Amino acid sequence: MKRFTLAAGLLASVVLPSTALAVELEVTHWWTSGGEAAAVKVMADAVTGAGITWVDGAIAGGDNARPIIISRIAGGDPMGATQLNTGRDAEDLIKAGLMTDLTDLAEAEGWKDIIRPAKLLDACTYEGRIYCVPVNIHSFQWMWLNRGVYEANGLAVPTNWDEFVASAATLKEKGITPLAIGGEPWQINGMAGVFTVALGGLDLYKKLNIEKSAEAAASPEMTKVFEAVAAARGLVDEGYVGRAWNDATNMVITGKAGAQIMGDWAQGEFSVAGQTAGKEYDCLPGLGFNPVLDTGGDAFFFPKPADGNQEVIDAQLKMASLLVSPEVQVDFNLKKGSLPIRADVNLDAANACMQKGIEILNNPDNVLPSGEQVWSSDTTGQFEDLWVEFFTTPDMTVEDAQARYVEIVSSAD
Repeated sequence: MKRFTLAAGLLASVVLPSTALAVELEVTHWWTSGGEAAAVKVMADAVTGAGITWVDGAIAGGDNARPIIISRIAGGDPMGATQLNTGRDAEDLIKAGLMTDLTDLAEAEGWKDIIRPAKLLDACTYEGRIYCVPVNIHSFQWMWLNRGVYEANGLAVPTNWDEFVASAATLKEKGITPLAIGGEPWQINGMAGVFTVALGGLDLYKKLNIEKSAEAAASPEMTKVFEAVAAARGLVDEGYVGRAWNDATNMVITGKAGAQIMGDWAQGEFSVAGQTAGKEYDCLPGLGFNPVLDTGGDAFFFPKPADGNQEVIDAQLKMASLLVSPEVQVDFNLKKGSLPIRADVNLDAANACMQKGIEILNNPDNVLPSGEQVWSSDTTGQFEDLWVEFFTTPDMTVEDAQARYVEIVSSAD
């Protein structure tokens, strides 16, 4: 890959003060696991090095953090910067004029030329103006496997979902949970999304998430997805309800479970545990069938200060510039397990699983929109409620669940 030149960085001087800014920014985010904490420290160190005091406002769990963040901004108690997903989380706040406009900075630094895929910056754009900076490319389309669990029990390490299911009975006999999962709504909804493209096919995923087709929701291909989720009920342990995602990842790391379906942020946990891709663990993008990336991720928004303080706004712009800078992009994403939002950086240090992701991303046909980019928060909540009820209610039939799914898609926004 190309190495970054200083040209883009120097453009920041067009709109940013050249001196350090002695100002505090409270930064809210939900990165609290071991791998996430290591990654967010990269950002905090860069911001602090620029003369801005990073006041950490971590809130555990995105489902907990998101309503608090939105309520504070809407209620006139804004933080200096906040993480949200790259999507429609902040749509109403932008419409209300509560977010700092980053357009001049983005144009000066050429964000449209360096941020890929373009839909990430599009998700930050409202009526032609840019209100957030994407910081990574995350995809849920991964399965993580503990190689030692399989090797120690005389099993080949699965290379796809079917092989994994076939090995599950042996793992159970050995007292090992085949599939580690947490019962949080977003985890089960995310797993269903992975099944949709991996088992239902690329066309099904596009018809659902781009065309929002009720016909696709009622199709036999979607029936296969519901059947797979129903089958997954028998692969998990009884303690999954309420389990955090990183605790499920730890089950794989410690050999208590064979595998986990989870986004690439799980790599940060393997890294903190000192494990290496291809040695202690393996990864299967698209469950080994359809290796694609649903390119969502995280972005930072900068709420307008309640008193209009220009020093705070200048600090916000400086922080936004730092987050997209090559140095922060490389160091942050190597620790986070995600991919950088710019292609002109050196990723020689990326592990084998990240290299798989880079290769997939290089083919535009493999790049899909993530759920948070296409569905409103209300629709996403309806999906989550349905998938949780279906997964936790064995008596609920595939036919009944799919009929409700069709209703949601038919009225989705």
